[in-house]
Amino acid sequence: MAQYSLSSSDPDRSDPDRDRRRHRREQSADPDADRRKHSEQTSDPDTDRRRRAEKSTDRERRRRAEQSTDRDTDHRRQRSTHGGGSRSQSRARKSTDQPRRRDSKQERSPRKREAAAAVAAGDAVAGNGGRSRANSTRDGREARESRQASEPRDRDSREARRQRSESPRKSTDHRSSRMPAVAGGAGYDGVNDRVSGGRSRANSTRDGREREGQQRSGSPRKSTDHRSSRMPAAAAGEYISPRRQRSESPRKSVDHRSSRYAAAPEQEPLRSTVRAVTGEYRPPFQDTPRSVPRAMPEPQVPAMVHVDGGGDTPDSRLMGGGKEKKRHKTSSMVGAAASVAAAASRRARGKSAKAKRPDSTDSYDSVGPQKKRRCGKWFWIILGLTILLLVIFIPVGVVVSKKNSEAQDSGSKRYGEVSTLPPQSAIPAQYKNTYMDPYTWQDTTDFNLTFTDKMVGGLPIMGLFDKYDDSVQANPNVPALNEPWDYGKMPVRGVNVGGWLIIEPFITPSFFDAYSSRDGVVDEYTLSAKLGAKGAKDTVEKHYKTFVTRDTFKEIRDAGLDHVRIPFGYWAVKTYDDDTFVPNVSWRYLLRAIEWAREFGLRVKLDLHSVPGGANGWNHSGRLGPIGWLMGPKGDENGKRTLEIHAQLSEFFAQPRYKNIVTMYGLVNEPKMIELDPNRVIKWSEDAHTVIRSKGYKGKIIFGDGFRGLSTWKGEFAGYDGMLLDVHQYVIFNTGLIALTHSRKIEFACKDWSNQIQASMDTTSGFGPTIVGEWGQADTDCTPYLNNVGVGSRWEGTMDPNSQTMGCPSGKNCSCKMPNGDPKDYTPEYRQFLKMFAEAQMHAFEKGWGWLYWTWDTEASTQWSYKKSLAAGIIPQKAYERTFNCELDAIPDFGAAGLPEGN
Repeated sequence: MAQYSLSSSDPDRSDPDRDRRRHRREQSADPDADRRKHSEQTSDPDTDRRRRAEKSTDRERRRRAEQSTDRDTDHRRQRSTHGGGSRSQSRARKSTDQPRRRDSKQERSPRKREAAAAVAAGDAVAGNGGRSRANSTRDGREARESRQASEPRDRDSREARRQRSESPRKSTDHRSSRMPAVAGGAGYDGVNDRVSGGRSRANSTRDGREREGQQRSGSPRKSTDHRSSRMPAAAAGEYISPRRQRSESPRKSVDHRSSRYAAAPEQEPLRSTVRAVTGEYRPPFQDTPRSVPRAMPEPQVPAMVHVDGGGDTPDSRLMGGGKEKKRHKTSSMVGAAASVAAAASRRARGKSAKAKRPDSTDSYDSVGPQKKRRCGKWFWIILGLTILLLVIFIPVGVVVSKKNSEAQDSGSKRYGEVSTLPPQSAIPAQYKNTYMDPYTWQDTTDFNLTFTDKMVGGLPIMGLFDKYDDSVQANPNVPALNEPWDYGKMPVRGVNVGGWLIIEPFITPSFFDAYSSRDGVVDEYTLSAKLGAKGAKDTVEKHYKTFVTRDTFKEIRDAGLDHVRIPFGYWAVKTYDDDTFVPNVSWRYLLRAIEWAREFGLRVKLDLHSVPGGANGWNHSGRLGPIGWLMGPKGDENGKRTLEIHAQLSEFFAQPRYKNIVTMYGLVNEPKMIELDPNRVIKWSEDAHTVIRSKGYKGKIIFGDGFRGLSTWKGEFAGYDGMLLDVHQYVIFNTGLIALTHSRKIEFACKDWSNQIQASMDTTSGFGPTIVGEWGQADTDCTPYLNNVGVGSRWEGTMDPNSQTMGCPSGKNCSCKMPNGDPKDYTPEYRQFLKMFAEAQMHAFEKGWGWLYWTWDTEASTQWSYKKSLAAGIIPQKAYERTFNCELDAIPDFGAAGLPEGN
C-alpha cells in the first residue's frame, strides 16, 4: 500500500512555479553550481556507504532501465491514465505481500487510494514502467514528508523532460560504471527512479532542474549521480541506509526484477537486441574501472533486453523478473521500439530457443570476484559411480568384442553364402581332430565351414562354396575368365607365389635364422623334423595363414598382372614313408587361393613343385639331398607315386568350376636332367599326359626344360596335345653370365634371350609353345640362403670353399652391400639398371607365350620380390606399361655413368 501523503493544503504546493523560477535564476548566475554541489555530495561518507550498500546487494536487487523517447513517454502516460499497470507485477506483488495486502485493503481510505493512484500515475510519467505500488511503498514520517515536498517539483521535472525531448542535443550522463547502461530520452531523474528501486522524486526533480539549467546554458548536459541502485525513498538530499530502512519499514519492498538485463547499444537497436537475447551482446565500457564515472552515449531507441527470456509477451521477455522462478511473470511497460525488437529477436531465434545468460564480466552489476561453486556430495557420488561402471564395463566390452571377433572369424561369407561352424556333434568320429575337422583350422576366413566328407579324385572339396563367378576381368587388356585366352598371341604376364606352400630359406629366412649349423635345419623337411609333428603343424599353418592373403591377389591384379603360378608340394595330397612334412593342410589353402584368384580375374598355373623322392635335390623342392625320383633305390616307385598324385589332382581340377581358371597344369618343377636320364623323364612325362587327359583335364600341360637347353626339345612329345615347354631364365646361377657387366646383362636379355625364345617357338628349330615360368631381376646371387643355408655367393667368391674366385665383372673388390641393402640407398644409376633389366626381360620373354616373375614377395630381399620392387620403383607399376623397349631404345653404358661393376 502506498505510504505517500499528498495533502492539497500543503503550503509548499501553493506556488508550483516558485521553485522553477528560483532554479532558473540560480542556474543563470552559475550554471555549474548544481554540478559542483553534486560532486561534493558524491565525495561525502554517505556516498561511500551507498556504494558499499550497492556492492553487498546489487546482485539480488539490481534492475536495468531505459530512457524513452517522447512517443514512449506518451505511450506510458496513456497506459497509466487508463490503468495500464502491469498485470504481471500485480501478480508478483500478490505472491510476495498477500497477507499484508489483505490487511492494507481494510485500512485504506478513499483519500489514500486517491493518493496511491496519483503516485502510480507520476511513476508512469517518470518512466517507471508500471512499477507496482508495493515496490514504491516506504514506511515512516520521513517518506511521507519527502513525497509531500517533491510533488510540486515533480511537475517541474515533467516540464523539464518535455523541453529536453524537444531539444536536438543529446544528454551525456556521468553515471557510475556500475550502473546498467540505459537507453532513451527520458530525464535522468526518471531513469534513477526506475533503477534505484523507489528513490524519492525529490532527487529526480533536482536532476531535472540540473538538466534544465544545462540546457539553457548551452553546455553538454552532464549529470554525475553515483547513487546506489538500492537507495530507499527519502527526502531530497537525505540518505537512508538499508539497515535503517529495514528497521523502520513494517515490511520489505520486494522487487524481483531480473539482474539479467542488458542495454541495447546506440546504433542498430533491433540488431543489438538480437545480440543481447542470444548472449552475444557486450555492454559498452565494460573494461572501464567501476570507480571512475564515464559518460555514456545516449542510444537512439530505448530498449531493455532480457537476456534470459521468460514470458509470453515481448514485454515480459524483455523486462522479465528477478532471481526467483516467479520473476518471469513480472511485466513492465516498455517502448514500442523495444517490443518490436524483442519480437524480431524471438522470431529469429525460435520460440523454443533458450537465450544464453551473459558472462559475469559482461554485466555492470558484477562486483568483485565471483564465488566459485563448490561440488556437492552428490557430484562426487555420481562421479564415483561413473568410474566404477567404467571399470566394470570396459573389460566386459573388450571380452564381448573379442568374442564377437572370434565368432566373426569362425564364420564366413562368400557370394552371398554364409557359413558358420557346425556343432561338434555334426563331425563324424573318424574325422574329428583331422585336417577335415574345421575345429582344427587356424584360419576360417572365406572357407565354407559346413562339414562335408565329399571327395573328388580322392581329394576333399572342404572349404568350398557352391557359388562362384567367372565373369571377372583382371584388367582391360585381357579377357574375362569365362572368355577364351588366345595363348601364343596374347602374352601371359604373371607372378609366382613362391615360398608359401613350400618353404624356401631365402624367401622366408626367419624360419632358419633361429638355428645354428649344428641343428642341420636347411629346408622344410628338416625344419618340420626339428619342430615335431604338432609344432610343425602349428608353425607351418600359421605361415600359410599369414604369408599369402586375399590382399595378395588384389595387389597382383592391381600391378597389371593376369596369371598366378602357385607352387605346392606333394604332401598337400599325401605323404609317404619317413616324410616329416605337414600332411594335407596346404590343400585347403591351395583351394582358397584359387578362389581368391578367381575373385580378381587371375588365371592359375598349378605347379607340383616337389615330387616324392625329389626331382632335383635342391632346398626349394622341400628336401635338400640326393635325387630319389626316377633314379636311386626308390626312383621308379616314386615315379609311380607321382603319377598317382597327378591322377587325383587332374580329376579334381577337371571339375567344371576350374575349367576357366586353372588353365595350366605343371607336371614337375625343374627335373635335373643333367643328372636324370632324359629319356626316362620324357617317357614319364608322356605317361603323365595320358593320365591327366584320361581324368578329363583339358588345360595346358607344362613340362620343364630340365636345363638341357631349349633347342634339344625339338620334335619331342609329338602327338601329345596341349604340351607347353617351361624354361627358367636367370643370369646369376651361371658363372659366365653373372660376370657380365650391367650394360651387357641388359643386352643379353634383349638379344640372346629374345633369340632363344623365338627359336624355341619355331617348331623347325625348337619345341614350339614356350613360356618362361621363372625369372628375376637380381644381378647377383648375394641374397642370404639363395644357394642354400650357410652357403656363400658366387659374387663374392664365398660359395665354394675350394675356390676364392669372385664372380663380379671386375673380379675383385666384389661386395654384396648394395644388392642386399635398403633400396632407398640405391644410387640412381643402379635403380635405372634394375628397372631396365626387368623391362628388357619382359620384352624378350613376350616373344614366346609370356612370363611369370619369381616371386611375389619375400621377407627381406627386394630384388626377388615383385611387391617390394614396385614399392622401390625398380619395376613397372603396370606390367603392360613399360618405358624401355629393346628394339627402340639404346642401352646406356652404366660403367661410364658411374655404376661400379663390383657394386
